[in-house]
Amino acid sequence: MILALVNIKGGVGKTTLAVNIAVARALAGADVLLVDADEQGSAADFAQHRTNEIGAAGYTAMRLKGRELRSEVGKLRGKFDDIVIDVGGQENEGLLAALKVADKALIPVQPSTFDVWSFERIADLIVDARGVNEGLRALAVLNAADAQGHDNDEAREILGKFEQIAVMDMAIVRRKAFRNAAAQGRSVLDMTPRDAKAAGEMTALVKALF
Repeated sequence: MILALVNIKGGVGKTTLAVNIAVARALAGADVLLVDADEQGSAADFAQHRTNEIGAAGYTAMRLKGRELRSEVGKLRGKFDDIVIDVGGQENEGLLAALKVADKALIPVQPSTFDVWSFERIADLIVDARGVNEGLRALAVLNAADAQGHDNDEAREILGKFEQIAVMDMAIVRRKAFRNAAAQGRSVLDMTPRDAKAAGEMTALVKALF
């Protein structure tokens, strides 16, 4: 499956989810390609850091930009079980190309006013992409969410008004474990010590996606 993590707003946690999903699938035995399509290159940097820390990333990582993303990922589709694409937080050729080649688009959204405001544009882009990629399925997930309170429910209610995108009935809570895992070159699934709540949320997300 080709999974693209997209949003036109930066800072929503796309890269954190992308690397954790890639590691999760690799740990499950899948042959995974992680494509870094973000100018910042953080996903590719993480793969190198993971290799330095534990000896091997466990998956293949490469950087692709703009229009080449669609053609190259199309060529590589049959060579990997899963391809995870981390797209930068802006509307550009890379994001549009990812939507045109992906089987699923995962849109991380933080439960904040600014994040919800920007959601309408990404919903429009999903509709446009389906003109080329009819089978594209789009899902939104609350990321870096509050552990408790009404903000999550309010954000999910607003997002649910966009029929183009399914809103997942789960949330990835803002936890220090994600930062600690990245520092170790690991995911929340293979970090030490293991944070059971973070690992449980990531396991549930990956299960729902795949």
